[in-house]
Amino acid sequence: MGLENFVECGNIRLDQQLKFVAEIDKMTQVFRHTMLVDGSRRENDAEHSWHIAVMALLFTEYVKQKPDVGRAVKMLVVHDLIEIYAGDTFAFDVEGNKTKEQNEAAAADKLFAQLPSEQGAEIRALWEEFDDMKTPDSIYANCMDRIQPFLHNTLTEGTTWKEGQVSKKQVEERLSIVKENMPELWSWVEINIQEAIKQGWIKSE
Repeated sequence: MGLENFVECGNIRLDQQLKFVAEIDKMTQVFRHTMLVDGSRRENDAEHSWHIAVMALLFTEYVKQKPDVGRAVKMLVVHDLIEIYAGDTFAFDVEGNKTKEQNEAAAADKLFAQLPSEQGAEIRALWEEFDDMKTPDSIYANCMDRIQPFLHNTLTEGTTWKEGQVSKKQVEERLSIVKENMPELWSWVEINIQEAIKQGWIKSE
């Protein structure tokens, strides 16, 4: 089973698009460190991308610079596609993050080349804009990407924080984009950081 069973129709563009859609099904097999809210297992990349895309529809009232929500959602559903080949790097993995950029660029080269050229270029541009975190759309999208695993940690007794022996400083640095751009959300983050310290889920220093 798999792409070897794909039957081409003779329309090169359509065949490329259909095969790409089949290829990105692999996102369901890329498991992140974040636990599902019920604590039963790790979430996969597809679940994460769906979750933060829905979040982007809900929280625009709290962000300073209003984004184009449609573009932000596009970024959120494509930003982790490259992890099909590069894998997921834990946000607090210092060593793993040293090679993350290089690994993901190589994965992007491989993945987006499978689409018709203009579509591959469009999706790659969204992926790069997300990583640059300079436009209102990408800033908002990155806030969603950071709030979601933070929320999950607060609801799963800090599982991944404890596994990574994460400190308050690391969490605050990771969520600094929220502090700067979504101050009302940051107030909630601060309350939960203090609770996590109290519970021993993250280190105070």
